Amino acid sequence: MASLMQGRLPINQDVLLMQKGMLLRKVRSKSWKKLRYFRLQDDGMTVWHARQAGGNAKPSFSISDVETVREGHESELLRSLAEEFPLEQGFTIVFHGRRSNLDLVASSVEEAQIWMQGLHHLVDFVTSMDQKERLDQWLSDWFQRGDKNQDGRMCFPEVQRLLHLMNVEMDQEYALRLFQEADASQSGTLEGEEFVEFYKALTKRPEVQEVFENFSADGQKLTLLEFVDFLREEQNEGERASDLALELIDRYEPSESGKVRHVLSLDGFLSYLCSKDGDIFNPARLPIHQDMTQPLTHYYINSSHNTYLVGDQLCGQSSVEGYIRALKRGCRCVEVDIWDGPSGEPIVYHGHTLTSRIPFKDVVATVAQYAFQTSDYPVILSLENHCSWEQQQVTAQHLTEILGEQLLSTTLDGLLPTQLPSPEELRRKILVKGKKLQTLEEDLEEEEEEVLESELEGQQEAEPEPGAQFESEPLELSPRSKDKKKDKKSKPVMCPALSALVVYLKSVPFHSFAHSREHYRFYETSSFSETKAKSLIKEAGNEFVQHNAWQLSRVYPSGLRTDSSNYNPQELWNVGCQMVAMNVQTAGLEMDIYDGLFRQNGGCGYVLKPDFLRDALSSFHPERPISPFKAQTLLIQVISGQQLPKEDMTKERAIVDPLVRVEIFGVRPDTARQETSHVENNGFNPYWGQTLCFRVLVPDLALLRFVVEDYNWKTRNDFIGQYTLPWTCMQEGGPVPHTLADTPAPAVLLMLSSCLFPGYRHIHLLSKDGTSLHPASIFVHICTRGELEGDES
Repeated sequence: MASLMQGRLPINQDVLLMQKGMLLRKVRSKSWKKLRYFRLQDDGMTVWHARQAGGNAKPSFSISDVETVREGHESELLRSLAEEFPLEQGFTIVFHGRRSNLDLVASSVEEAQIWMQGLHHLVDFVTSMDQKERLDQWLSDWFQRGDKNQDGRMCFPEVQRLLHLMNVEMDQEYALRLFQEADASQSGTLEGEEFVEFYKALTKRPEVQEVFENFSADGQKLTLLEFVDFLREEQNEGERASDLALELIDRYEPSESGKVRHVLSLDGFLSYLCSKDGDIFNPARLPIHQDMTQPLTHYYINSSHNTYLVGDQLCGQSSVEGYIRALKRGCRCVEVDIWDGPSGEPIVYHGHTLTSRIPFKDVVATVAQYAFQTSDYPVILSLENHCSWEQQQVTAQHLTEILGEQLLSTTLDGLLPTQLPSPEELRRKILVKGKKLQTLEEDLEEEEEEVLESELEGQQEAEPEPGAQFESEPLELSPRSKDKKKDKKSKPVMCPALSALVVYLKSVPFHSFAHSREHYRFYETSSFSETKAKSLIKEAGNEFVQHNAWQLSRVYPSGLRTDSSNYNPQELWNVGCQMVAMNVQTAGLEMDIYDGLFRQNGGCGYVLKPDFLRDALSSFHPERPISPFKAQTLLIQVISGQQLPKEDMTKERAIVDPLVRVEIFGVRPDTARQETSHVENNGFNPYWGQTLCFRVLVPDLALLRFVVEDYNWKTRNDFIGQYTLPWTCMQEGGPVPHTLADTPAPAVLLMLSSCLFPGYRHIHLLSKDGTSLHPASIFVHICTRGELEGDES
């Protein structure tokens, strides 16, 4: 099977030595440190481990699972063991998603370098792989699982076992016939390309072939004109269809002769439909495309709650890894709970609990290193300050010295602003959010007075003659300024040095919306528990919308969520709350919705709110949405699924019974769910062909979640995969789809007759953890129809 990747796999000396295998010490904690024999398999894409060389090996990880490799000194755990193991011999493998890091220690610096350099080499290769190479790697992974005796070939019993692993329920005689047809060498086994041919026979897509043949005159190829017709009629590509057809043929047609003749084969057509160009998510919405010059209040901001925790709220571990993961996934607001620590050094942990503690300066150093690796837009440090006056001074010192130029410590131009600055103006800046001794106006006034004082002192030193104007009359300060100077000498609860670092984000308590309008300024921000915020939505939804148009709000999970569970952020987004803080360490429905919203706009952590949530005089009420919103009807034909995984890959005999559920999240009247029936014993290529219909009042606030589950009539269904995206990011498509024409309901046909944005799309599924389940997908046809006023059809 290694032959699949031969000629493309970047073999070097490090990779060859990894394939020979090496003893490495696996470190889980200060007390769990065990030697294991790690070996890169011949395919160059998977690493297995055993207790010793020649021992019973099992898969450890795939190269595609690896995000990066860090040096030993970057690991908290390895640093704590520095006296036992030299840091130069250690390294950390960091995985995508929420999978725990793997800390390893080699026997020498040279061996550590072999694995670090080799892994970097392979990860770079995997990152740059094209669609075919990714499929080859996926097949290679499956071959490794199915080849039980690891002899590089598969006999028919091994293939039968693999079919069960791959969720394929197949008649034994039919499977044997496919096996024999693929066995070109007639050796009674499948190797390399023979296995690929067997896989192709398994994965024929009759539903795609039907669409292809509807536009192909000879059923063998799509001419340029035929492909243009498809793009215009089905995918709604309009005037650009002709130019786009040429681009897509060049990009996805596998044969060089086809590219020269400007024709698309069935394989090329399928490659296009499975690519990002055939994805449900509009590629134009993926990069940064929104206006980033509006005030911060006009954006949803990706925010994390108790960022230092990687577990629960009572006994969980505190770690800088929490900040690394949050910042790398696009969080722009992270929380830091600071308490007095030993030796005069502030510490970060969840106060009055058994959670572990980390030095504040380590948190600041981590933020400085990772703040702008994913996004250039500003990071907000939400400080919960519980320190004494003295340790607040140390806190301010660490922020100033470690962050340096990254820290915003005064207004951008030194003048009093009239509104909050924009993400664009604050690029690569770190802002402190917290309590403040005085107003921004008073801060700027003091700064001006200090400048005048220093200028005056300079004049007095330069002109010391008797009778000089200011010799006996120093610059007079206002009575209020004198009072402030006296106050500072009496050591207030808050340290002035830390207070001064809070510029645009002063934390203030919330009393009422009327109180905020009368007494607060635009740079002051209030925090709400989820319970309080939801109560305000019901009591005064429109006032909350107006409030969030001019002042920032932060919402945080209830203190009762000791298990670090999450709440649904959609309700808070519906009233324009910007910083809806989540326990990002906890996967699930709520984080699927959260990640779905922030997947757009380059994943930069800032998403522009709809215009009706940016207007301080808005009449919008999420509980009673009315005109000028134009309702839309969405029809989704769920056609088929491809290579759906099992939740538990160890269950060889169990085959999934998949169903698809489509969920809409938005304003309360729009929230809905519908599902298909389940298909028995087929996770490999199930076919549904069922149409689901939704009516949505406020599309600008709606998110769609596609969930695939394994039906279980006895207990709850098992999760297989999901994908969530904003309604506004759906890729548009053309008129009535051929496969929907048989839908019997007259109402459905009526709506289809005026569809605006249909199209055939693949939805590429993600795991519970948010990582890719490639090549698992579902194939759908989507059609949306706008409604005119008074249209009730």
